[in-house]
Amino acid sequence: MAKKLDNPLRKLKEKFLFLGFVGPIYFAFIMVVIIPFLIGVYYSFTNWSAIPGRAIDFVGVSNYIKAFNDQQFAVSFRATIMYTAICVLLINIVGFGLALLVVQKIRSANLLRTVFFMPNLIGGLILGYVWRFVFIKVFVALYETTGLGIFGLPWLSDANQAIWAMAIVTTWQMAGYIMVIYVAALQGVPKSLLEAAQIDGANILQKTRHITFPLVAPAFTVSMFLTMSNSFKMFDVNLALTKGDPSRMSELLTLEIYNKAFTESNFGEGQAQAVILFFLIGIVSLIQVYFNKKREVEM
Repeated sequence: MAKKLDNPLRKLKEKFLFLGFVGPIYFAFIMVVIIPFLIGVYYSFTNWSAIPGRAIDFVGVSNYIKAFNDQQFAVSFRATIMYTAICVLLINIVGFGLALLVVQKIRSANLLRTVFFMPNLIGGLILGYVWRFVFIKVFVALYETTGLGIFGLPWLSDANQAIWAMAIVTTWQMAGYIMVIYVAALQGVPKSLLEAAQIDGANILQKTRHITFPLVAPAFTVSMFLTMSNSFKMFDVNLALTKGDPSRMSELLTLEIYNKAFTESNFGEGQAQAVILFFLIGIVSLIQVYFNKKREVEM
C-alpha cells in the first residue's frame, strides 16, 4: 500500500521539480516573445502611429497591401535575398575550411580556434563602424600603395559592392562560430574509416568527399539554418556600415522596417512588414531544413 501511495507522490514531486526549473523559462518566453508577437500581429491590422492619445483604428489588410506595393520594400527584399545567399555560401565554406584546418595535428590548433572565434564576440554595431573605417581608409591606402584593383573598388558607394561588403563583414564575424559546429562534427568522424580509406589509396579530397561530408551532414543542416536565419535578420551591420546607401539600394528588410516605423512614423505598415519577414524566414528555414534532412538520409 505504501508503494502505491509513494508512486503518485514521486510523480507529483517530479512534476513540481520540472515546473520549478522550466516554468520561469516558459514564463519569460511567453512574456518576452509570444505576447509581444501577438500584439504586433494585431497592430499590423491597425493604423497605429505610437502617438499617445491618438485613436487606433482597425484597417484590415491594407497595411499588407501597402507593404507589397511599396517599391522600397521590394528593393530591400531583393537586397536581402542576395545578401543572404552570399552569406550562406561564404560563411559555411570559410567555416568548414577553418574547421578542417584546426582539427589537424598542429601545435597552434587551440590558439587558432580562439583567434578564429574571437570576431564573433564583437558587437555588430562596433564591427560595422570598424569595417567602415577599413573600407574607406585602409583599403584606399592599400590601393594607393599596391595598385591592386580589389582595394580600389567602390565598396560602400555602389549598391552591389555594398552588399558584398556587408557579406564579407558578416562572414568575418560568423565563420568562427560556425567553425565550432563543424569542429564538433569532424571530431565525431570515426578515425578507423579514414584510416581504412587511406589504406585503400584514397587521397585527402576523396576522403573528404566520400566520408567526411556524409558524416557531418547534420552539422551542415544546423549551420545553414543558423546562417540563413541570421542573415535575414541582419540589422546592426547594415545600419553601421552603409545605412542603406547609396539611395537605399543596399537597405535590408530589417532596416527598411525600422525606417518605416521610426523614421516615417508608420508603425502599422512597419509591423506588417515585420510579420511578412517572420513568415518569410519561417518558410525558407523549414524548406531548407526539410531538404537537408532528406539529403542526410540519402547520404
